[in-house]
Amino acid sequence: MLALVAGLFLLVLAFAAGSQEERLTDKHPKVRQVIEVQEAVTPGLMAVEDVLGTAVGQDDDGEMTLVVYVNLEGKNPAKTAREIPGNIAGARVTVEITEPFRAMQGKGGGQKPGRGVSHTAKQTPPIQLGTSGGWRYDLANGFCCGGTLGALVQIGAVQYILSNYHVFRSDIVSGGNSRVATNGDPIIQPGLIDVSCNAANAQNVATLAGDASLPSSNVDAAIAQVISGMVRTDGAILEIGTLSAATVEAFLKQPVKKSGRTTGLTRSTVTGLHATVSVAYDNECAGRPAFTKTFSEQIVISNKGSRFLNSGDSGSLLVEDVAADPHAVGLLFAGSSSAAIANPIGQVLSFLGATMVGNQ
Repeated sequence: MLALVAGLFLLVLAFAAGSQEERLTDKHPKVRQVIEVQEAVTPGLMAVEDVLGTAVGQDDDGEMTLVVYVNLEGKNPAKTAREIPGNIAGARVTVEITEPFRAMQGKGGGQKPGRGVSHTAKQTPPIQLGTSGGWRYDLANGFCCGGTLGALVQIGAVQYILSNYHVFRSDIVSGGNSRVATNGDPIIQPGLIDVSCNAANAQNVATLAGDASLPSSNVDAAIAQVISGMVRTDGAILEIGTLSAATVEAFLKQPVKKSGRTTGLTRSTVTGLHATVSVAYDNECAGRPAFTKTFSEQIVISNKGSRFLNSGDSGSLLVEDVAADPHAVGLLFAGSSSAAIANPIGQVLSFLGATMVGNQ
């Protein structure tokens, strides 16, 4: 009997190990083969005017494929798509025509109706995250802006709210509001877009801290130091709950979810790894173009009809779709109506010198 139990135990361990090995992360040999082709040809592809980026995906036959994103709003997307070969250096090629990838900052409007938990309402402190929030002074040019207070991270013994650069600190000119984002400025909940652009109707929950990630780094991330008593110290996120303190790598067809200001709790799957994509940024709320940033090694998630990620969801944490204490996968920041883009969480935490707040 003991021998039988031991044998079954070893069989379970072997199955689990095999399952882990078959996870198509960007370290899997099959994925690496296409990454090698992608890295060789992406500079040339990105030089084509209507090409927005590339990634490694998996087609309907289960084969690895080089995905090329073509700009629906470009000069001639159909012609560009036709001219991209179906095979490059032995790698299958899939062309996806999509709108430009845009930072998902919100400029007015409310959460989609019909959800039981509000992600836009002012909470009684200590607040949960996955909620509307942003820079207290994010109002210029006749608009107010905001996004999502995504998650809780820790540097040493100090806790910080994690969101995007373009949610917390992308006002880089005095322009329409006569100020720029500066460390020590208040971060509020809800964001201005959910309090009729009047910060007096919101509450200060944190103060802007850290370094600007853009335009120099490969992540769109920002942090704000928590004001004592204003944020749950366990880092609970609306409709998700507490997290694991550990993180996990993305893999193709991985089930994921997020909790955000506009679309609330939504679920999807990872469709692309090691993505190189171009994203344009403004210099303040409803401002002028400031710079275009090409990100590398990003995660792509299916976003059909913008049902997974929409404007105002920027800063949401991407986590694995499990019931309890999910591991963080990435930080969502941009997308189109068919694809959402996330910085891998390892890149984000490395830039910040931070760790996730969660259960061990």
